[in-house]
Formats: sequence, C-alpha cells, structure tokens
Amino acid sequence: MDDAMTARAKLEPITPVDRAWLRMDEPDNLMIITGVMTLDRMDLATLRQVVAERSAVAKRFRQRLEVRNGKTFWVDDPSFDIDHHIQAIDLDPPGDKDALEVTVGRMMSEPLPHDRPMWRFYLAPYGDKTVMISRLHHAIGDGVGLMMVLLSLTDLEPSGSGAKAPNSPFAALFDASRTVRDAAVERARTIMPEVIQLMSRISGGDTGKSDTKGGGARSGSRRPGKVKVAAGMSGALAAMTVRSSDPKTPFKGPLTVEKRVAWSRLVGLDEIRAIRGGLGGTINDVLLTAMSGGLRQYLVNRGEKVDGLNLRAAIPVSLRKIDQLADMGNLFGLVFLSLPVGIAEPRERLAELRKRMAALKRSYEAPVVLAVLHAMGLAPLPIQRLVERIFGAKATAVMTNVPGPREMLYLGGSAIEDMFFWVPQSGRLGLGISILSYDQRVRLGVSTDAGLIPDPRGIIDGFHDEIDRLRALAER
Repeated sequence: MDDAMTARAKLEPITPVDRAWLRMDEPDNLMIITGVMTLDRMDLATLRQVVAERSAVAKRFRQRLEVRNGKTFWVDDPSFDIDHHIQAIDLDPPGDKDALEVTVGRMMSEPLPHDRPMWRFYLAPYGDKTVMISRLHHAIGDGVGLMMVLLSLTDLEPSGSGAKAPNSPFAALFDASRTVRDAAVERARTIMPEVIQLMSRISGGDTGKSDTKGGGARSGSRRPGKVKVAAGMSGALAAMTVRSSDPKTPFKGPLTVEKRVAWSRLVGLDEIRAIRGGLGGTINDVLLTAMSGGLRQYLVNRGEKVDGLNLRAAIPVSLRKIDQLADMGNLFGLVFLSLPVGIAEPRERLAELRKRMAALKRSYEAPVVLAVLHAMGLAPLPIQRLVERIFGAKATAVMTNVPGPREMLYLGGSAIEDMFFWVPQSGRLGLGISILSYDQRVRLGVSTDAGLIPDPRGIIDGFHDEIDRLRALAER
C-alpha cells in the first residue's frame, strides 16, 4: 500500500500548455530546440560528470512521459543512464563548418523518443576545438527555462571543473522561491473560460471544467481593472482570429522531413550599438531591420516580387517572473510582428519596424496566445490541429531573440567560445530565425525546410549585407 501511494505521488500530470507542445511534434516538423556550443576543449567523461552533478536541479532531465488511463504524466525514469543522453560523434570529413551544418540539419529531422527523458548532448571534434550539440524537446521547457538549465552547468571561471567543483553561480536561481502563477498568466486566465468554452463548442465536449475552479478566473475577477484587461485580451483574440493569412511566398508551403541550417558570422554588439546611435531604435530594432532586409534579398535573388510585401513572424514573449526563470515547462506567449520586407531603404524599414514594435508592446497578444495554448492542450487533438492551421496560416516564420550572458562562461573548465541555436517552427511553418547574444557578440541562426528553402545561407548573406548598409548610413 505504501509503495502504491509512493508511486502515485511521483506521477506529475503534464500541463495543458506542455501537452500542446508535445502534440505539435510531427515527423516533418519536430518541436525540438537545437543548439551548438563551441568549446576550446572537452572530453566525454568531463561533460557527463558535470551534467550528472548539476542537472539534478532540473528534474525533467531525469523524467520521461508515461500515459495512464488516457492521461499523460511525467515520471522518474527508473532506467535513466546519462551515458545514453551524452554521446560522442564524428562530423563528416573534413569536420568543418559545412560538415557541422549537415550534421545539425540531419539531427533536426530525427525525433527524440518519448519513453526516455527528451534531451541529448553530442560532442564532436571541430578542428582544434570541440562542439557540443544540444537537443531539448519543447515539451520539457521553453527557451528561457532551458537556457537557465544550460547556464547552471557553467562557471564564471575556468577553475570550476571536476567532481569537487563548486556549484555554478547560476544554480542559485533554481533555489528561488516558487510562485503558482505568473501575473501575466493570471491576466490571461481572465478570458480562459471563454476560450475553453469556445473550444468545447467546436469539439462538442467539455474540455476544461476543472481548470475554472479554485484560484482560476474567479480569483482573477477580484483584481482591479479586470474588465479593462479582459476587454483588451478579448479584442486581441478577435483581431488574431480575423487576421488575414500571410501571402504565398517561397517561405510557405508543404513541409518535408529534411531540414537545413545556417548561421551568421559573429557581429559585435558595439557595432549594433553604433548603428542604433546613428539611426535610432533599439538593438533589437536594428537586428530585425537587417534580418528583414536579408529575407527581402533572398526573395529578390529568386526573382520574386517584393514591393509592399509584409511577412509576419511569430515571436515568443516570456511571461516569467524573475523567481520563475529556472522553472521547467512553458510559460510564454506569442506576438505576431509584421516585417516590412517590401521596404528597400534600410532607414525607412527601421522606422517602420520601430512603429510596429511599439504597437506590439501595448498589445495583449502574448497572454492571449498562452491562453489559447492552454486550451489547445485541453482540447481533442483534431481541434488542436485546426487551431494550429488557423494560426500557422497567419505567419511565415517563427523568430526569437534571446539576450545571453554578457561575458565568457566555462563548462567543465573549458571556455565556451561561441553559442547559437535554432528554434522549432510551431504552426507547421518552414522558416525559423534565432538571434542570440553572448560575450558582447551576436549571431543569427536560420533553420529551414529543405523542400522550401534549400539554401538558407542566402538569407544569412543578405543579413550581413544589410548590416553593412545600416553601418554605412549610421556613419554618415
């Protein structure tokens, strides 16, 4: 009896939002975050040792999924073996950047099994360096949470290595007090009952009675400004629902299993700050302007008409409090930014992006999308697929910009000289754009469906051309 009670206590139901991300996994569109770290040196034994010592702060790294009586739970994996999750590989000869691109693209087509913890690290020689390729399923956490897990493995000094190494300074974030809900999530829940009822009417069933009990929407109704917030969120939901589909371009179409990746050269943040100082805006505005110009150049080179063209990008927005940064699970919404790809002149494109970004910052789109994701996880799978198609039609790309550590970090005593990543494309989109800053430099990563965009380096080349144009304008 005691053993049975203990077993039940270890069952942790998957949250509706995490379940929604799990069910988005399809052979031609996997929901896996892929990253690369370049290390000055690293061996398999050291990496396994560091992860074994420090990954205990992230319980999902030792848990797998299990279905019981039609419900999905997180459970401790009794056969967990860290050697299975951290492996050594070799890149195709000659082991250069081209070979790394091929390897990462191939991995992005390979699913992670659900009967084991859904993460993998791979070490490979890379010239006189070592690369670590990480693969983490979106169901175990969003980009912010997973970034904090990776940071917990690192040190600020190279001396932090070996079994007796001090805990990472970032690990303290995992000991922060936990709260039940983020304030933004509570705001999202003010319209959650309406969203769930809508899903229920479509599916012909009751998808969420239990979610409106206790501290749900009723507790939110006692908050000042509830009517104003609910009205704003309801308006945002209505606007997203009636929003027109994105135009047909080479970036949109049926997906294949095969994927491609590319990444930019390092761009110094001082260079971006100089552009910002000369032309205005934020660092993010400058990067998005250059990236939009890169998309424009790619289309022009393919003979496409681009004048007046706008393409929407779905941008994740974290809804976490500071003391929730290290939590696993997904706690973010999405906003849809219309990229002015049709504007040729960089200054005009930057000015237009600034206006659009300012409008998005005042919108309720992010918490609304979180509420929709919650409802999708509660609804039957066909209803989730329907919502994915509706929202996927309204965007062309998934795009994320993550501000990483400002100084060099060390993993097992080895300097992390570079890091970049690729975001999965929800909504069956074929284009993912990821921007990550690290050690006062920034990289752009592009992942594409090979059937749509077989040559993502063309987008990267355009991005660099636009950075050069913006720099020249700022210098004047």
